[in-house]
Amino acid sequence: MILIIDDDPAVRTSLSLLFGCNGFETHSVATPDEALNVVRKIKPLLIILDLNFSLNISGEEGLDLLSKIRIFQPKVPVVLITAWGSIQLAVEGMKRGAVNFITKPWNNFQLLDIVRTSIELAESEQTSVVDHREALAKVEAFDAIVGKSPKLVAILNSIMRVAPTNAPVLITGESGTGKEMIAQAIHDLSKRRGEPFIKVNLGGLTQSLFESEMFGHRKGAFTDAYTDRKGRFELADKGTIFLDEIGDLDPISQVKLLRVLQDRTFEPLGESRSKTVDIRVVCATNRDIPQLIKAGLFREDLYYRINLITLHMPPLRERVEDIPLLADAFLAGISEREQRVGMTLSTDAKEWLKSHYYSGNIRQLKNLIERVALLSSDTVLNSTHFRAMAEPEAPSSSGVLDVMSLDKAEKEVILKALQTYPNNLTKVAKVLGISRGALYRRLDKFNIPYESKS
Repeated sequence: MILIIDDDPAVRTSLSLLFGCNGFETHSVATPDEALNVVRKIKPLLIILDLNFSLNISGEEGLDLLSKIRIFQPKVPVVLITAWGSIQLAVEGMKRGAVNFITKPWNNFQLLDIVRTSIELAESEQTSVVDHREALAKVEAFDAIVGKSPKLVAILNSIMRVAPTNAPVLITGESGTGKEMIAQAIHDLSKRRGEPFIKVNLGGLTQSLFESEMFGHRKGAFTDAYTDRKGRFELADKGTIFLDEIGDLDPISQVKLLRVLQDRTFEPLGESRSKTVDIRVVCATNRDIPQLIKAGLFREDLYYRINLITLHMPPLRERVEDIPLLADAFLAGISEREQRVGMTLSTDAKEWLKSHYYSGNIRQLKNLIERVALLSSDTVLNSTHFRAMAEPEAPSSSGVLDVMSLDKAEKEVILKALQTYPNNLTKVAKVLGISRGALYRRLDKFNIPYESKS
């Protein structure tokens, strides 16, 4: 049963009809006291809660009722109803335990999607947890994800629970920890697995390109718009869109993105009619978004739209036991690709790899394995091969890392890459494992002069 709490009889009637026509039993009440009488006796599937019940539009009545509901029914998902003018109230409600919010007037399709997703997530919490990797190894979507550390197993379990729902997921973690692979696994295990999986690196999009890239354009919409072009959202229709580096998105583009996530509608440049899309949104970032919110650089309402579920990818130093497994997998791939059968890692090589410090995480480990394998003619690679090739960032003999700021280390790596590939920023960005846009920002940050012919 879905419990509808709203003092407006028209709202209660509309929602009851909508849910009833879509197979849900409903019960509606008009006051906080009536609502508390219900939740004391019955556990609803979900609660729709208005924030205002009188001429006072502060929303305190709704927030107070939410806190009381949480006492009696802590596990029942609560979706708030709000007007655009009280979005901050809805955000405060999310902090107090609501799972989502909708705005008036609402979109029936989006509301039903939120309701079904919230119910599915609540039910998935009852799913049993697999505490060993061998059982999860049978899941084909996890074939490309290597490792068996407890932290990785916990993430895979979370994916198993949330992937079948339509919940937006935010994947956090340092660069090179494998966030894109997690996003791919979520799509592959979802009900949308036969539909498109569209990847967008928001860190490489300028504000001027955002609308054209994401929403598309019509011929003649602007200079050089010689043909119609579909945007990424339209390409992702019925599937999943993966928004990488969302923490780097500028504030103006954040507003435009929020509208699409709010209404699932957008207008291509040069067209006045709105288009509607059915998408699942998965985002990733290596930034600390709560800190960005405090600094006024990221919208709090957008944050709560994208992180209904948060998965944090641990850095490689927190899953050391996975390093030999990853190294073996990378070497096997190189052996097959280069037709060098029988390449293996010695025991001391694996121990050395486990002791090394990887600021670039899995991406850096993979690059190290590839460099050593390609530059060595030996079949068995030992620690000597790696010592000669590795960056000087392993822990010192005292067990304490050499003192060097992250900024200084990053600057030195960039300068070294620029020396190796002068006037070729495309190659430099590829070697560093970042986008050209991200490289430009770092060059400006460190005041490094550059000139590029490609």
